[in-house]
Amino acid sequence: MTIRETWTGEWRNQYGSALRIADDSGGRLTGTFRTALSDSGFAGFEAEIIGIHTGNCVHFAFARTGPAGDKIASFTGLLRDGRMETLWHVVSDAAAEPDGLRPLPWAHAAMTSADTFDRVTT
Repeated sequence: MTIRETWTGEWRNQYGSALRIADDSGGRLTGTFRTALSDSGFAGFEAEIIGIHTGNCVHFAFARTGPAGDKIASFTGLLRDGRMETLWHVVSDAAAEPDGLRPLPWAHAAMTSADTFDRVTT
């Protein structure tokens, strides 16, 4: 199995969202994430990421406080065949409604899915 020498560079997922990893030294990751999805609670916002990696395993996360309330996203995955295959979780504290924010019960606060990121630049 080939182990990636560096995680740095720009990656894009199947929706066009951009992950830029600026530094991967010491088993840690820093960079930014910008979603391409207009219906995301992270739309129009470039989030700073922090993360960790070891071998082909990777994890990064970011958070936002905004008009739709507080939320945090977490991606965990593997490098396979030059692609970063990830599972993600987003936890939102509240939902925006016409009269303000409504706290979400736990059963409606979490979303989970999968994304595949392809390397765009190194």
